[in-house]
Amino acid sequence: MPPDTVHYGRSTALTAQRGLTLDAAFAAHPTRFKGIAPQPPSVPLAVWINPPKKETSPPTITPICSLNS
Repeated sequence: MPPDTVHYGRSTALTAQRGLTLDAAFAAHPTRFKGIAPQPPSVPLAVWINPPKKETSPPTITPICSLNS
């Protein structure tokens, strides 16, 4: 599912539309699905284009060097 669909709250409508499409496909060709009605995938809780990096250690602070020391 595209990240913008989840971000802007359109994922529920898209999942419902996918369900209708899958129902129509199953009604037209049940043998194609081995007699089991397909279900759309569940809505993800979070989606990312670039997921945030997990920091394994705290950032290091480099001492500031001064010519007056």
